[in-house]
Amino acid sequence: MNDRFDILIVDDEPNIRGGLVKGLEKLADGIDTAGDATEALQKFQNKQYQLAIVDVRLPGGVDGLQLLSQLHQYNPNTTIIVITAHGTVETAVDAMRRGAFDFISKPVDLNLIRQQVKRAAEHHRLQAENRELRDRLANVDEITGIIGNSTMMREVFRQIRQVADTDATVVIEGESGTGKELIANALHEMSSRSREPFIAVNLGALPESLLESELFGHEKGSFSGATRLKPGCFERAQGGTLFLDEVTEMSPKSQVDLLRVLETGQYTRVGGETVNMSDARIISATNKKMPQLIEIGAFREDLYYRLNVVPITIPTLRDRREDIPFLVEHFLVHFCHRHHRPLKQFDDIAMNAMLQAKWPGNVRQLRNLVERLVVTISDETIGKIHLPVEILPDSQADSSVVQTLAEATENAEKHAIQLALHFNDFHREHTAESLGISVRSLHYKMSRYGLHST
Repeated sequence: MNDRFDILIVDDEPNIRGGLVKGLEKLADGIDTAGDATEALQKFQNKQYQLAIVDVRLPGGVDGLQLLSQLHQYNPNTTIIVITAHGTVETAVDAMRRGAFDFISKPVDLNLIRQQVKRAAEHHRLQAENRELRDRLANVDEITGIIGNSTMMREVFRQIRQVADTDATVVIEGESGTGKELIANALHEMSSRSREPFIAVNLGALPESLLESELFGHEKGSFSGATRLKPGCFERAQGGTLFLDEVTEMSPKSQVDLLRVLETGQYTRVGGETVNMSDARIISATNKKMPQLIEIGAFREDLYYRLNVVPITIPTLRDRREDIPFLVEHFLVHFCHRHHRPLKQFDDIAMNAMLQAKWPGNVRQLRNLVERLVVTISDETIGKIHLPVEILPDSQADSSVVQTLAEATENAEKHAIQLALHFNDFHREHTAESLGISVRSLHYKMSRYGLHST
């Protein structure tokens, strides 16, 4: 990624060009100037500028707003600030519609334009990082929505491709939230059974009294409440794939029933006599270590060997941290689109905290957090202040131990005010109301903690 920050200043007044060059020289790697649109376009063709400052009124046949549109055609990634001595609301709106980053009236306040140039530089840097990450994301290995570029995930993808188009029974092992059902679905979608049903059942969520009926179905009148014939999962998955999640949660009796189907391919509905044949591929999953369960007698060894023909182990998010930026970008794009929000991005400090977090809930926890931040944070950039305390690195959590009670209280109060300000889009009256304090008290505390509107 190009880390240079070069500026092009376009204004027909030499004094203004010179004043801006002198006032902004410490903020840029290089500054060039142009007196009209023709000169600006010539320089734009020969050099990549990260920022252009353009006056609306220029000599010749092309004004600043027309130039703005043309510059964007040459390089849509250039950030452009428009300045004018004849500013109107209509002109400002037109400039913003054409893609201007900001609109500043003359005479130019150097402190203001320095502030805006700093914002534009940060905006451009984040946008450049976002584009780079998108390019990298396009090259990330992906199977049916499973994202990963780490060595561990590439091995998982290799295993999926190798066994998908077979009828081999697969057991998927991994912590909760690692995406075991996604793996099972990928195995189904990449197999010759993909046009047939994919039926998933969570065995840990069903009481034993209902499990047999859920798996094998029941006849009408076979028990109280059985008012109609119900096909079971094996029957509904005929010709397709049956995914048995949390398979280790089955009772001993249910384990025997499942083993019988795996050995013979036969089953009967509850209350029925007709023997049915199963033609469903079995994929199971567990978040527990099956050999350990066998040792303590909680799981049948013969059933284990029937299920464990091809084992696939899904790594935890902690073991593939290099995939976190790709996952974050994927979820940001997905949820911003889903919830009709402008595309957001994490700053470096926040992303570093995400990389260091423990993620006990794995990808599911990461996905849910990104969705929460997309929905609740109005800022374009998500910072460390927006992240929940539970994901912050241990070193930061441990440092609070040595704080005095007064320091801890002040830090907590400052953090609460920051969150409330962001949540209320820095509307002070609404912020004060949500915090249960007066506006005057909020003003005092904001001044005390150095908090200011963006």
